[in-house]
Amino acid sequence: MKHFKSLGDMHRSHGFPAPENPLFSIFKCSRNGACSSASSGEFTSDFYMIGFKKLKSGEMIYGRTKYDHDSGTMSFIKPRQVIAFNNIELEDDGFMIYIHEDYLNGHPLHSEIQKYGFFEYESNEALHLSPKEESIIWDLYAKIETEYNNNPDDYSKDIILTHLDSILKYSQRFYKRQFINRASLSGKLMSKFNEQLSVYVTNGSLQNKGLPSVKLLASQLNISSRYLSDLLKQETGKTAIELIHIYLISEAKNLLVTDVNSISEIAYTLGFENLPYFSRLFKKEVGVSPVQYKKQYLN
Repeated sequence: MKHFKSLGDMHRSHGFPAPENPLFSIFKCSRNGACSSASSGEFTSDFYMIGFKKLKSGEMIYGRTKYDHDSGTMSFIKPRQVIAFNNIELEDDGFMIYIHEDYLNGHPLHSEIQKYGFFEYESNEALHLSPKEESIIWDLYAKIETEYNNNPDDYSKDIILTHLDSILKYSQRFYKRQFINRASLSGKLMSKFNEQLSVYVTNGSLQNKGLPSVKLLASQLNISSRYLSDLLKQETGKTAIELIHIYLISEAKNLLVTDVNSISEIAYTLGFENLPYFSRLFKKEVGVSPVQYKKQYLN
């Protein structure tokens, strides 16, 4: 599998013009341009990639899933994520933005970009834009394009990153709109999430496999762990791991007042190998320790 360390190598491989900057590049894709004919095997890179495309045919693959949307969508790819372009044909103009990790050094976006969960999403969880949202993103891209093609000076990088930061912030906002518009989907997802948790508990997996992970439950729901957490956060105000903890503590409260076993045995039954961790988590969620909770009930 190819791994691109430099933008120049990747541009040459895909038949794009040489980048204006060795660490940052943009490419506007037309219906009949290079993006439409790009075809490659799987590859990885040291770049963040942000793309907007309306596919007419072909496929773009990253992670485990095919990107095959026919509407205008944005995709976000992190460094060293597996990606492939296969016989892409666009229905309308699109763009690609490539940001080498080193381009962000010394700028607040170096750490902030890692906070945007959509870089962890699978391709079938791409951002679908409304016409108004498309207009906003294209306007920001045009500003980046203008600066990218100007003679560089002391202000160029900061201006480009300011507009890039705006694209990311708007994308976060648009994703929240997408979550809200799909409220029925998130409601069903919450039910399925709880069902998976219930199955995991009742079939003895807590004792055999330990605490359930977000990654495990997400895979059973055919969704990425980060998308699952963000969708549940929008719907319930709690992340997936917080909801797992709430579920387990609810089970613990029931066992503490109905089970004759010791607190350490109850903790083990719930998949906790570390009693202090169980006690800290219980107190955080309930406000009192397991011992105090049991005493309050007995009294």
